[in-house]
Amino acid sequence: MKFETTPSLDSDVRRLKPEHLAEFRKVIREKFMPACDAFAADPATSWPASLRVKSVHSAPGILEMTWSFASPDGRATFELVTVAGELRVRWRRVGDPKPVE
Repeated sequence: MKFETTPSLDSDVRRLKPEHLAEFRKVIREKFMPACDAFAADPATSWPASLRVKSVHSAPGILEMTWSFASPDGRATFELVTVAGELRVRWRRVGDPKPVE
């Protein structure tokens, strides 16, 4: 599955410590993307419990993934969008919890 980023995410990524960015990328590669591929094949597929994916309150269509509660929190927000008939992940924020834009 393809993905895209928002300017907010790009800014967040620049502020992450290198080890936190490496952990985010590892989680995406090893857990999140396989789960997205499974979801694309069958939308009834559940997200892996270790990613703690849930809807963001008061932000319809936005999901939050939490893979670590250690400092700093391993959290990211995203949405699933369709572009030219293709399902994609649009990454919105990463790092400490921030208000959804």
